[in-house]
Amino acid sequence: MSHINPPLFNYFKTAIETDLIPDYFILQKDNHAPHPLSLLAAEELQQHIITQTDWEHNFGFAITLKSSIVGKMFGVLVVKNLENQIGYLSAFSGKLAGSNNHPKFVPPIFDLLIEGGFLAIGMQELNMLTSEIKRMEGYEPENIDAIKILKKNRHQYSNSLQQEIFSHYSFTNQKGLFKNINEIFKQASYKNPPAGAGECAAPKLLQYAFLHQLQPLALAEFWWGKSPKSIHWKHGAFYPCCKEKCEPILAHMLENL
Repeated sequence: MSHINPPLFNYFKTAIETDLIPDYFILQKDNHAPHPLSLLAAEELQQHIITQTDWEHNFGFAITLKSSIVGKMFGVLVVKNLENQIGYLSAFSGKLAGSNNHPKFVPPIFDLLIEGGFLAIGMQELNMLTSEIKRMEGYEPENIDAIKILKKNRHQYSNSLQQEIFSHYSFTNQKGLFKNINEIFKQASYKNPPAGAGECAAPKLLQYAFLHQLQPLALAEFWWGKSPKSIHWKHGAFYPCCKEKCEPILAHMLENL
């Protein structure tokens, strides 16, 4: 029986040596180089980033672009399909060129940019509260108590909105067991989930693989572009998955893998 590959399954452009295929899942860790197949997949993805014309993102290399410089973490996941064919998936962390969806890349776990979604409505409410606070601050000291109340309401509303966001990010493992971010971090006795949890490349890649019956073999992430915030991120360098955002999520997703 022939199985149709999902649309984002990429065959390698070069022949794969059989002895390179790992017998178990390999996740890049501190001070370890990525698996050779992950490196090959990353090289193909980097070439795609350089040559594609579907989107335009300011990585800090083109002096003609006036938008803010935003380096980006990309990820590749080497996978095996039901017919034992080897390929790879690609992903990026957060947004790329102002969007969550682009050709060749797996989709987000949950698209917060949907027009008219709860996040857009929630941000409008927060902006209204902020504007009212600023307006009232122009009449101090008469409104000190009222301003305190408004700031407290804004803080509570912001926390509530963040919890709702996390509740929409639901991750599966190989057994098909889904848990959202709130459940995962609570069960792991971890501190509260940080903003942006669930937006990294690694969870996106594993989610897509599990949902499309692809067996994960090796995963690696690399930084692409200049970094305006930290000297830690080096263009083209590979990094292990972050502990603060990804470690609890991956512990759930990779259970018994």
